[in-house]
Amino acid sequence: MSARPRDAEQPTIHRLTAFTDHPDGGNPAGVVVTDQALPEADMLRIAREVGYSETAFLVPRSDPRRFTTRYFAPEAEVSFCGHATIASAVLLGDRRGPDTFVFETRNGDVSVEVRAEGEALSATLTSVVPSVEAAADSLVDETLESLGWSRSHLDASSDPAVAYAGARHLVLMVATRAVLAEVAYDFERLRLAMASHDLTTVALIHREHDARYHARNLFPPGGVVEDPATGAAAAAFGAYLRDRAAVVPPVTIDIEQGTDMGRPSHLRVHIPPGDAGIEVTGNAVPLEG
Repeated sequence: MSARPRDAEQPTIHRLTAFTDHPDGGNPAGVVVTDQALPEADMLRIAREVGYSETAFLVPRSDPRRFTTRYFAPEAEVSFCGHATIASAVLLGDRRGPDTFVFETRNGDVSVEVRAEGEALSATLTSVVPSVEAAADSLVDETLESLGWSRSHLDASSDPAVAYAGARHLVLMVATRAVLAEVAYDFERLRLAMASHDLTTVALIHREHDARYHARNLFPPGGVVEDPATGAAAAAFGAYLRDRAAVVPPVTIDIEQGTDMGRPSHLRVHIPPGDAGIEVTGNAVPLEG
């Protein structure tokens, strides 16, 4: 599951794609495990060289199942990344066997249970305690203008909100699957709007039915036009559904993402009652090179 960088002084960079069981699907992530924390400048440089939407950097603690974990996109550090967490946990499970690991992130501990599914491995992360707040009208309007949309493109039965489960995401429910399929936007304009509200992604979601959703996630703060699978946003969306009483917990939903990018991804989200963390499950497989 690994490939050596050309520069022998660099740590080994592992490359996996998460929320898929095939190398042509899912969201690629870099994973770097080192005995000592790397300087921030080196982590950002490596993330840029890898070129994926995120690379996770893990440093083992005295407890061998705990890791200090940081995530870097090509342009900036992010507080939490779900697909890189799933990829990292599957890498650890491949080395050590199925187990439960704890990633100590900037915003709290995230436990990840790795299970064997035949010859494959899956991982389930449990987010930090989530929260949901109303989205400012100015943010929604600027986002819609960046997309070339109006309020008529949104699902009138679901209000926009900012949902958090380790990172902040603007959730916009889209009226039709056809609208979702034709997403294009003004990258710089949306990046600036998101920066003013400390957002990580914009989650555009269409409800097929109460247990199945289609998503696209825009990620200009990280220098990435779009993610084909976004575990952090999936956890935040689970919190959104619970907060808005759109589901009756405990309940499990499926999210399809990446189809319109040619990298189909599948995320399973379990929403428990109360204010507990949201669970997100997916597979991960290694990539060559």
